[in-house]
Amino acid sequence: MRIGIPKEKNEKETRVAVVPVSIPKLLKLGFEVIIEKNAGEKSGYADSEYEEKGAKINSLDEVMKSELIASIDIPDYSNMKKGQMLACVADPFRNLKETRKIIDAGITLMSLEVIPRRLSKGQSMDVNSSQDNLSGYKAALMGSQHIAKMVPMMMTSAGTVRPAKFVIQGAAVAGLQAIATAKRLGGAIQAIDVRLAAKQDTESLGAKFIDVPGWKDAESSSGHASLFTDKGLQEAFDNSLMNAVKDADVVITTARLFGADAPKLFFGKDNNERMTKEMKEGSVIVDMNTDTGGNIVGSKEGEIIEKDGVTIIGIPMLCRTVPNTASMLYSNNVTNFVTVLVDEGKLVINQEEQVLTGDEGGISAGYGGILIAEDGKLHNNHTKLMEAMK
Repeated sequence: MRIGIPKEKNEKETRVAVVPVSIPKLLKLGFEVIIEKNAGEKSGYADSEYEEKGAKINSLDEVMKSELIASIDIPDYSNMKKGQMLACVADPFRNLKETRKIIDAGITLMSLEVIPRRLSKGQSMDVNSSQDNLSGYKAALMGSQHIAKMVPMMMTSAGTVRPAKFVIQGAAVAGLQAIATAKRLGGAIQAIDVRLAAKQDTESLGAKFIDVPGWKDAESSSGHASLFTDKGLQEAFDNSLMNAVKDADVVITTARLFGADAPKLFFGKDNNERMTKEMKEGSVIVDMNTDTGGNIVGSKEGEIIEKDGVTIIGIPMLCRTVPNTASMLYSNNVTNFVTVLVDEGKLVINQEEQVLTGDEGGISAGYGGILIAEDGKLHNNHTKLMEAMK
């Protein structure tokens, strides 16, 4: 068995799919590990470190001949052959044409972010959680760095400094880490989410949950957030959130919908348009989802701008700003994942493995598992992707 790790072709990508510390584990599974020259350079991993652990450094052409290719973004698959395996973050709903080309080429496509979220076995393989955790951490730090005041409360001979006020929208992995980090910095935290489980999670970290009158749970059976449909509840949500935003020093938005554009912060269009006008002069917004349309009206992908006296940070994929740690965690996810592909020294797709195929009608709710396609055919459990490709 041979696993190949290419250098990421996206110039903005700083991470690498496998780091040197994972090489012995892969060798023990029976893999020969081929790393493209300088693949780990941006994340602080030298070729010599890979070689010391038993990997081989080679050209991209040699890497892409491997039975299994592991990367972060979709690599250049033009020279891949039918039957080869590709494990990456394919983001198939946003890359429909590319996904179709890969399927038509007969490549076995496994999209690592499409993991059944409620499957306990998959937690150590969950690239979403490992990377979102780091992004949430960095969001809190960036918000703190861009406000013109101290974050913690301080009692000095010159007077008392009140803590900076944070409002964090979305309390999944990124949001919870943003809460925890802002709390450690000494901020006063409020949080809001549409999911029932979020209230207990946020309060356990020391944040105050923003209550919405008549609030109902909006969590799908697959564990993803969905949107309120009741107009009265939407209005109540917007009013409660706006009251908190008006008084905030830092607002961090983390809401991301699986397979769709990021939702705006408010349900009402007018609220989204006037948000920055309602905020305090000098306050900061960190929009973590500008790569999928953004949560904030006026945010720009990859830029830090000012609007109505409010600084809006629109840098997505903040995990890329800590590439050494992000790569290490991603590598752990990949190394844990490939164990489900190995059977007696051979690479095998086990159709009974729920990490790969999900459970249609149950934990996956139409999204299947990591296995997107095999032998030129989309997996039957990916019914929502089938609909999107029509």
